[in-house]
Amino acid sequence: MLTKSQARLFFVGGTIFFSAIFLFLTVDTLRELPARQNSDLMTAEVVRGKGIWEDKNCMGCHTILGEGAYYAPELTRVVERRGEDWIRIFIRDPQAMYPGKRRMVQYDFSEAEISDLIAFLGWIGKIDTNGFPPEPDMKPEVLVTVAAASTAAARPAYFDSICVACHSVAGKGGVVGPALDGVAGRFNRAELDRWLADPQAVKPGTAMPKLRLSEELRAELVAWLVTLQ
Repeated sequence: MLTKSQARLFFVGGTIFFSAIFLFLTVDTLRELPARQNSDLMTAEVVRGKGIWEDKNCMGCHTILGEGAYYAPELTRVVERRGEDWIRIFIRDPQAMYPGKRRMVQYDFSEAEISDLIAFLGWIGKIDTNGFPPEPDMKPEVLVTVAAASTAAARPAYFDSICVACHSVAGKGGVVGPALDGVAGRFNRAELDRWLADPQAVKPGTAMPKLRLSEELRAELVAWLVTLQ
């Protein structure tokens, strides 16, 4: 049983001790901030992108740095996961990327606004978050990855930045669309070209979006696809 003087001493000593710990952690946090944040990389584009993010209330559905809603995907590392090209195409027309599935609002952003948003998300992704968000404990058997360097040069860069999110080749890539191994045995050059030009015209209701590829890029993709025997 503590006496009044002992209880007083215990209270005062404990208050001083934990206050000192709190002050130490505060000073340590402030000292670490310059190394963990990347304020020196904050450009005008990043600032404008943050303004768009706030104006459209993107945090009403998405989270960044753990803050926001959990209705839509977490976007802290989205540029690292998806790449700028994929994000740009998705923001232009969310429904086209996942017909009948995505519920993201069609904002009809200008190309400049999309670039600003990507700049903001890219800047967020470079903040040292001490490992957040963590890698998922359970991953799908087939990951959205870029093929090994030995085969990457044999296929268009566009495939590795956009198409691989849905399609796989040699077991590497997405699982939303069919694997493209042996696609040259199922479709000829003309059929592949028509499919890439307008998937909905070939197969109404297909989940594949119309990507509005240039003739040159479409020809490059077809030339590679016909090699996948």
